[in-house]
Amino acid sequence: MTLALPRRTALLGAAATLAAPPVLAQEGPIRIGEINSYSAQPAFLVPYRNAWTMMQDEVNAAGGINGRRIETVFRDDAGKPEDAVRHAGELLNNERVHLLAGGFLSHVGLALADFANQNRRLFVASEPLTDALVWARGNRYTFRLRCSTYMQAAMLVEEAAKLPPMRWATVAPNYEYGQSAVRWFKELLTRAKPGTTFVAEQFPALGRIDAGATVQALASANPQAIFNVTFGPDLTNFVRQGSTRGLFERRTVVSMLTGEPEYLDPLGDEAPEGWIVTGYPAADINTPGHVRFRDAYRRRFNELPKLGSIVAADTVVAIAAMLKKANSTETDPMVDAMSGLKYQGCFGEAESEFRAIDHQATMGAYVGKTALRNGRGTMVDWRYADGKNYLPTDEVVRSLRPQG
Repeated sequence: MTLALPRRTALLGAAATLAAPPVLAQEGPIRIGEINSYSAQPAFLVPYRNAWTMMQDEVNAAGGINGRRIETVFRDDAGKPEDAVRHAGELLNNERVHLLAGGFLSHVGLALADFANQNRRLFVASEPLTDALVWARGNRYTFRLRCSTYMQAAMLVEEAAKLPPMRWATVAPNYEYGQSAVRWFKELLTRAKPGTTFVAEQFPALGRIDAGATVQALASANPQAIFNVTFGPDLTNFVRQGSTRGLFERRTVVSMLTGEPEYLDPLGDEAPEGWIVTGYPAADINTPGHVRFRDAYRRRFNELPKLGSIVAADTVVAIAAMLKKANSTETDPMVDAMSGLKYQGCFGEAESEFRAIDHQATMGAYVGKTALRNGRGTMVDWRYADGKNYLPTDEVVRSLRPQG
């Protein structure tokens, strides 16, 4: 079901005893409890919250959900699973929210998903990329919007398999997201290109990379190509040290997330050229839906949207579409409405669907190469990779999701 609102289709741990939320027909706002790592990951989550507010205002200006306004109660988990779970209980018990949403870091997202399952409340996970969220630890109450580590690894493998290198090294932050990304890239690439070997792995602590030592360890293994999963300040340090020490000379680099403005912009004129990346070329996507979203965001915040902006906007659009379809704020009708829900995202590309089999949305990503233009990094030669084309078969999903 696609959300239809005037002029803006595309703009748009411990179990607790929880009070049952009211049905949609009752008066009062519909309350969303949004939990995210705002202080830990501001580059992504400041534009995320901007867009969330903007899209919520759009929904409410168009009459809300059957006349009821949407309200969001935000909480900062500071990147800590225990804080996220504590906030979730407080939001449901004290703030009386009808559903939970958000999540950035994968291990935090998994903690919130477990909480949702224990307490039988809907959790719409915006960003956590680990596949365990919808497969190994998937549950009835958790749905994920952003394309996962598996999906983005598959998109990048499609390009990497065309290239000559056979000896690869990897570098990724040492937590669930990084481990999952490396695992899938290795498995998918060796399947696509038999004979591929991985000669080195580096797993620096998130936010505490010793970039010099990491670069030296990778160079010592003499790989022909590198798969990078670092992001944020870790990426900046890795690029700087790798460039200074010649790590990237005559080597292919394939890099997850590096084309996102949140991580590419801070590199400035140090941005690497020719890396194969997933990302978001915000200035250059000219689908009608994206142009409307981009222009509205720029008018309101005087800057181009970031990838976090897209993720937040699509989450609000999807939740609004679900509420229209469910016509209820009780958990079971909302969960049933999320299963198979279709919505038009703010990329303005193919319609996305929350698959019934695993609750993974088919939101895609852009794949291209990095380049320097006017002293700053950008994406060139990009294409949109539709998420539905980069997921395993239903038979494989059933084996990966034992809880069904």
